[in-house]
Amino acid sequence: MSTAEKMEFKDEQAEEEQYLTFYLGSEMFALGILNIKEILQYGQLTTVPMMPVFIKGVINLRGSVVPVVDLATRFSGQSNEITKKTCIVIIEVTTEEGKQDVGVVMDSVSEVLEVPVSDIEPPPVFGAKIRVDFIQGMAKIGDNVVIILNADKVLSVEEIAMVSQNELVKNKDENT
Repeated sequence: MSTAEKMEFKDEQAEEEQYLTFYLGSEMFALGILNIKEILQYGQLTTVPMMPVFIKGVINLRGSVVPVVDLATRFSGQSNEITKKTCIVIIEVTTEEGKQDVGVVMDSVSEVLEVPVSDIEPPPVFGAKIRVDFIQGMAKIGDNVVIILNADKVLSVEEIAMVSQNELVKNKDENT
């Protein structure tokens, strides 16, 4: 491969990004493939008392305890039915302390897509069922629009801890 061909190939790579597409109910979402570490069959969850409803529990991943978040519950407040296609995707997120693995329950994983950067638009100001800061962009794929999630925001360990603390305070106030 000549130097000119290598430069052209490099430019083509920069113009496309890879995303893992998945479903929550009937809606398709995507996450940057660079955040994805592995995909596991759903199961072996240990529940943790007094956690927010969207924290399904934790799993033991080769000796490490990994929290598992149900995105359907995080977005809509309702959990989806567990099926044979339900899986846990291990995603690496950036926290104030460094990198953290978080498991995410997905109804099904679809495919890895290469999306031209030119086909990605900024998040809408309104109209989405989820918080705008959770959205990295909107990808046009054929006639469909896929919501590309910002993994670090959706799975913010700091925000999850804050929600947990608020729920503990709320439960304590209700019991007194």
